[in-house]
Amino acid sequence: MSEAGEATLHRPRLWPLAIFVAIGVLLGVGLTLDPREIPSPLLDRPVPPFELAPVKGRTLGLASGDLRGEVSVVNVFASWCTACRDEHPLWMQLSAERIVPVHGLNYKDRPEDAARWLAELGDPYRRTGADIDGRVGIDWGVYGVPETFIIDKRGVIRSKVIGAITPRIVEQRLLPLVRQLQSE
Repeated sequence: MSEAGEATLHRPRLWPLAIFVAIGVLLGVGLTLDPREIPSPLLDRPVPPFELAPVKGRTLGLASGDLRGEVSVVNVFASWCTACRDEHPLWMQLSAERIVPVHGLNYKDRPEDAARWLAELGDPYRRTGADIDGRVGIDWGVYGVPETFIIDKRGVIRSKVIGAITPRIVEQRLLPLVRQLQSE
């Protein structure tokens, strides 16, 4: 058999290897991506219009109009969320430091559970809206709780953090952006 005929016989055997290598490369690239960096179609767009009543026992609800005029942070939380409990001390600290107003969007929670949770852990929020049916969360593109949004002075969403914030996220991502937006 000629060399050309022999090479033709071996080519089909290379396809599985080529496919395996391609899949390996794609998986390798995927492992380098941060799952907290899921792109949001709302970034650099105004906050969707909404108006929420306050969480039970609180006097100030949350509406889109409350998110204009100063840089602010909106934390989407729920009493049934374990990660929300883990990040809550950081919200208490940020609130006490008065660096940026922190607002709460209570997502798909029973009113009495949300009230009890804030009474037990402390209330770091300037305003807290009760999104009982989750409609506002859907409009905001919430994947789950917790999620955090940084809003600029014009009421435009400038950043979104999926999952619980950590001291590292606060120091390396949240506070630098807040300070930048406050100086604009």
